[in-house]
Amino acid sequence: MTHTYWWSLAGLWFILLMVFVQSFIAAVVHSKKDASPPGKLSQNLSHDSLVFRTHRTFQNSLENLAVFVVPVIIAIIAGADAAILGALVWAYALARLGHMLLYYTIATEKNPSPRSYFFLGGWFINLALYVFVGIRLFVG
Repeated sequence: MTHTYWWSLAGLWFILLMVFVQSFIAAVVHSKKDASPPGKLSQNLSHDSLVFRTHRTFQNSLENLAVFVVPVIIAIIAGADAAILGALVWAYALARLGHMLLYYTIATEKNPSPRSYFFLGGWFINLALYVFVGIRLFVG
């Protein structure tokens, strides 16, 4: 099974590694720029603060992790098409990477911001994953 789903598993590894790196970046930036205790942000921070943006990037990734990873695991257990699943996982990974990089580099309150398009892309990929898994489970 590992060989069949190598691309999906490698993509999940990449996504999880990216979240791990985001947590480290957020902690380092916070420790250098904000006097608040670890894990607590000043109420005055907004998108113009790198502390805020690195924290929100990490939190946003955490918020979206389970709703993507769990259906991927269900798809693997259900024996879904490995090529389609691998493509969905890597498309999502790239969308999340784009979201992360833009959130780190562009300080804007504007909505939609450039990062919003990557977030939306990831959302639609997630929707496609749910449809893909649902078809596999309920249609066959």
